[in-house]
Amino acid sequence: MEKPRKSVRRKGRGVTIDEVAALAGVSPMTVSRVMNNQGKVRDTTRERVLQAVRELDYTPNLAASSLAAAQHTRIALIYTNPSGAYLREMLVGLLRVASRTSIQLVIDYWDNLDPEVERKAARAMSGKVDGVILPPPLCESHAAVSEFVRADVPVVAIAAGRSSDEISCVRIDDLRAGKELAEYLIAQGHSRIGFIKGRPDLSASSNRYEGFQAALHEAGLPLETALVQQGDYTYRSGLKAAEKILAHKRPPTAIIASNDDMAAAAISVAHRRGLDVPRDLAVVGFDDTSAATTVWPELTTIHQPIASMANAAIDILLRTIRRKDRSTRVLVDQVVPHRLVVRGSVAAPGKRG
Repeated sequence: MEKPRKSVRRKGRGVTIDEVAALAGVSPMTVSRVMNNQGKVRDTTRERVLQAVRELDYTPNLAASSLAAAQHTRIALIYTNPSGAYLREMLVGLLRVASRTSIQLVIDYWDNLDPEVERKAARAMSGKVDGVILPPPLCESHAAVSEFVRADVPVVAIAAGRSSDEISCVRIDDLRAGKELAEYLIAQGHSRIGFIKGRPDLSASSNRYEGFQAALHEAGLPLETALVQQGDYTYRSGLKAAEKILAHKRPPTAIIASNDDMAAAAISVAHRRGLDVPRDLAVVGFDDTSAATTVWPELTTIHQPIASMANAAIDILLRTIRRKDRSTRVLVDQVVPHRLVVRGSVAAPGKRG
């Protein structure tokens, strides 16, 4: 005959999950699963736990429960970003919020995978994590996104150029930002402006270029296609593009680069050609990463709050993961504010900054 179990409740303080576990003869993890209705627990075990909860009048500590839930939440950052400065900003944001919420952050690198390999990698990742963050360029990978959606894994895209009907997004208004950069240069007196595009497979790149075109059109300035060159967000691509632009028989007085890495490369090319920045050539970038302040002169650029965007992505994922009703998807399209940061790389044409 089984001996009656003794209550281990102590007066004068709240009952702990360990005391409930001891009375029920199970682990604290099992008690947590029963209380949060998570995981597979045998009916007989569940009933023992609930009986112990009733006997001890146990009330879960909501703060501790939240922390425990976070500790068992695995969020993956999957990246293949050519800009080291951009990635560093994102990791700072993610690590800060991960340490605060105690989530488990999984970092995976996918290098130049074709769509089928991306699909297989996403399928393998789906069974190991609770949510996924996709920065550019993977934020617009149809192969990866469709596989995660099929597996019912919540995904947040960071810095995609458009909203999505499949996943949540955290982004800035790239078209407006590109327009503001061009308008600033025009206001300084520049009328012949070169442009280095970002990756052609990203909508954010095309939006920034579209904003540039809109500013020229509104100012009644022509678009000189010879002063527009393709880049891919790497420093090396910025070197090649700037060389082509500045080799023109009538080079521009200003260059807009679609990120800070390529803008830094444009400054390097200008110096190599004996041009003074900003007197002979104004250069502006995009993102306001560490690359913007490690060149001379420091870059005028659009500040994209990358670390804060990563923080927002984690928040969206945690709210999605913890929703009790997962039968319908709730998608978030969060457009965060950007701002123009004016530094020393711009002056009026022919005037020293």
